[in-house]
Amino acid sequence: MGKAAKTPAGKKKKAAAVPLPESLPPPAETSPPKALKAGRGALSAYAPPPTGAEILDQLWQTVEQRRLAGDVDHSHSARLMARGTAKVAQKLGEEAVECVIEATLGHRGNTVLESADLLYHLVVLWVDAGIKPEEVWTELARRQGISGIAEKAARPKPLIRAARTTKLP
Repeated sequence: MGKAAKTPAGKKKKAAAVPLPESLPPPAETSPPKALKAGRGALSAYAPPPTGAEILDQLWQTVEQRRLAGDVDHSHSARLMARGTAKVAQKLGEEAVECVIEATLGHRGNTVLESADLLYHLVVLWVDAGIKPEEVWTELARRQGISGIAEKAARPKPLIRAARTTKLP
């Protein structure tokens, strides 16, 4: 029901308009809502909030904008980066420890909060180091299908890497 009938040629027949009873007044002319009168830009399309890597990409953009603006009076990101890479790294370490403590204590809600802080400070570190999120996503993609044990064993050891030699006393 409600579908237009097909003619023998296979074309749809337009449904006839149902007349209003004479006892009802004709429909009044309505004007568009104010927002539509204001023009095309008055209404914007709804976009769901970003999720996953998208939100980290967006956060990176925001932190990068704050770094470029350099407004240390109003931006925690700018203030932190102005204090130098060592301070940025220290804050990341503090947040990592706080996240580990909350997880160890079994405080799920606080672990979520500390995880968000940890990710934020990681993004600040990326911006400070000139690392774009795509570089990290590419590295993660490269590792897919590789055993974590095998991948880690193939990496140079941190001390050897820092010393730039394989001959240590």
